[in-house]
Amino acid sequence: MEFALSEEQKMLQDSVGRYLETACSLDVVRGVAEKSGLQADDVWSGLIDLGVPSMMVPEAYGGMAFGMLEAALVSEVMGRHVAAVPFIGACVLGPLAIARGGSDALKEAWLPKIATGAIRVGVALSEHTGAREDAGITAEGDRLSGRSLFVIDGGMADIFVVADTQGGLHLIEAGAEGVETIALTSIDRTRSLSEIRLTKVVSQPLDGGEDVLASLIDAGRVLYAADTLGAGWAMIDKAVAYAKERKQFNRVIGSFQSVKHMCAEMAAELEPCRSLIWYAAYAQDALPDDARLTAGHAKSHLSEVGRFVARTSTEVHGGMGFTDLLGLHYWFKRIGVNRQILGGPERVREELAKLQGWAA
Repeated sequence: MEFALSEEQKMLQDSVGRYLETACSLDVVRGVAEKSGLQADDVWSGLIDLGVPSMMVPEAYGGMAFGMLEAALVSEVMGRHVAAVPFIGACVLGPLAIARGGSDALKEAWLPKIATGAIRVGVALSEHTGAREDAGITAEGDRLSGRSLFVIDGGMADIFVVADTQGGLHLIEAGAEGVETIALTSIDRTRSLSEIRLTKVVSQPLDGGEDVLASLIDAGRVLYAADTLGAGWAMIDKAVAYAKERKQFNRVIGSFQSVKHMCAEMAAELEPCRSLIWYAAYAQDALPDDARLTAGHAKSHLSEVGRFVARTSTEVHGGMGFTDLLGLHYWFKRIGVNRQILGGPERVREELAKLQGWAA
């Protein structure tokens, strides 16, 4: 049996990666960061041309109907280039929620627009992976009230997929009466996180309830792990390149055994994570019994390995690693936020222990 990517999957990842390499330069990322996470419009337009927003939309609604493995491959290159565009919520979790739980009318109304990039989706699930005090959305009939923090891709969203405290999912329009969107400032300025406050907002329910909600959380965890994989490899590559150029005592530091060990250890820790993410992504579509467990393992393990790689790569760079000149901190901070969104490693491992009957 062939356990490898298909030629089409390789081509997909390569085409998105080559586009971001030219379109999403460090100068572009720095410009977006200075605007506190607003997306790079030119980069987003190019991704629309490549069909990225249509990836998870069913073919009947103008999409390409890709699976989670393809989404994870694209998420990896997004992290590698610290792409300053919406993706995890707008291009994957949002359309998945509507495709899995929306009525025929809702699908017809929104999925074709998502596929063309005409609208963007924000996704509010965080209260189910770590509730904050006074946060949470309550539903009374078709009306939603409350507040939700750390809304994924919420900064420029046209619609929101919102989870209530009972596990129900709803769709609301960003411009509806009673919706207030507040930008949140995180250490990662390459992507937008928001808070939404709702006051008796008219919503449209999505079917599936807690089952669909759980599948969205699992999918999101896989994608954040894949983003960390890409960001981690970018940091390793930068550390190796710097070690080949920087000289001390008339020798490049890459010739020092201690620096060689640091770079080798980063690669040895990160590369095995690739197969873990591939399997976790594949399981979301093909192995439902393994989906939750593998998604949790991928998210928690990459959170720890990503932090190690981010720290070690910065150490290889020495004092230069902390300057804005190299821009290394954009990858460092992105990995840090990936670690916490949809559950930090400690919380996720506690969930997995309970799932397997190892904890009460």
